[in-house]
Amino acid sequence: MTGIDSLNTVSDSLAKAENSGSQDTGWLMHHILDARELDFEPFGTIHLPNINLFGFDISITKHVIFMWLAAIILILIFRTVSKAYQKSLAPKGLSNFIEVLIIFVRDEIAKPTIGKGFERFLPYLLTVFFFILTCNFLGLVPYGSTATSNISITATLAILSFIMIQAGGIIHNGFLGYFKGLVPHGVPAWLLPIMAVVEILGLFTKPFALAIRLFANLTAGHIVILALLGLIFILNTYFVAPVSIAFALFIYLLEILVALIQAYIFTMLSSLFIGMAVHQDH
Repeated sequence: MTGIDSLNTVSDSLAKAENSGSQDTGWLMHHILDARELDFEPFGTIHLPNINLFGFDISITKHVIFMWLAAIILILIFRTVSKAYQKSLAPKGLSNFIEVLIIFVRDEIAKPTIGKGFERFLPYLLTVFFFILTCNFLGLVPYGSTATSNISITATLAILSFIMIQAGGIIHNGFLGYFKGLVPHGVPAWLLPIMAVVEILGLFTKPFALAIRLFANLTAGHIVILALLGLIFILNTYFVAPVSIAFALFIYLLEILVALIQAYIFTMLSSLFIGMAVHQDH
């Protein structure tokens, strides 16, 4: 949520907080955290359905909606690109742009980090890259929301990477060979129990780091933008407006760069961890 949209929503939230006598940061977290409604102030609010299945809350939330929207956008884009390639082998416009990104992921991420046999992991890496990139950019449009600022979504992506890492290592080295290869060669016998525990913990810290890094970076940018705009109303003066808006615009431009960088970093690290699992002897 950015620009005039952010300014309006910050103003409305602070006005409500002031009327209710609240001095906490709830107004800020309201625009960062997930919600069961789509807020289109001043046009209205769409309340999303609450769904419970066998005692589990599987309600549709704001981040779920934007995650679905990202998936629909990607399906439409790649169907369009696929049809364009069926008509002509020379890419143009959107097809040319998508091809550049695909070649970048293939030649600059997958191939250098995984090496031989990288082709089998390329579809997953491309899917992760484009999905994260689309979710990140959806959070920068008016009334948008960043699904990748939800720890549940980033954790799910990290779990999928974890599965791909383990599957790649086991397929290439065998089940026993993969886990045996986790412990470096030449380690003294008395250190083996300690090293085994450390290496097993290391298997889980990698996806944990992937989830937290993506979640924290995407959340932090939005918090900074809203906090800068909120200064205008918290200080109750418009003298700080030019400075606050200028800094908020600067952070917003940085957020565009962060959206690209975080998609790249998540894909790069996933590919790197897969390569380490597949080629343990290197």
